[in-house]
Amino acid sequence: MHAVLEYTYVDDYVRRRDAFRQQHLAVAWAAVERGELLLGGAVGEDDGPFSALIVFTGDDALERARAFAAADPYVTGGLVTEWTARPWTTVVGAAAAAPVRPD
Repeated sequence: MHAVLEYTYVDDYVRRRDAFRQQHLAVAWAAVERGELLLGGAVGEDDGPFSALIVFTGDDALERARAFAAADPYVTGGLVTEWTARPWTTVVGAAAAAPVRPD
């Protein structure tokens, strides 16, 4: 199973992120090392990302995504105005949870 965590950032995210970035990255890389987080990063150009996507994996991927957001320094520090965690049914690709191939 996969889950996608989506963040919406404050307008001045790029200016404010340095105060929380090292802690945020430490939390994210720890999740990678536990095999929970596959990919993550800001969406958009460097001067104006207003959102981010973070992909989780595992039987409890949705719960992991929610727990990550609740503890993420970007969220607790006020850089994220809202977040959503949703299950993602992956059907194409080497890491797809439920591969579907053409007949």
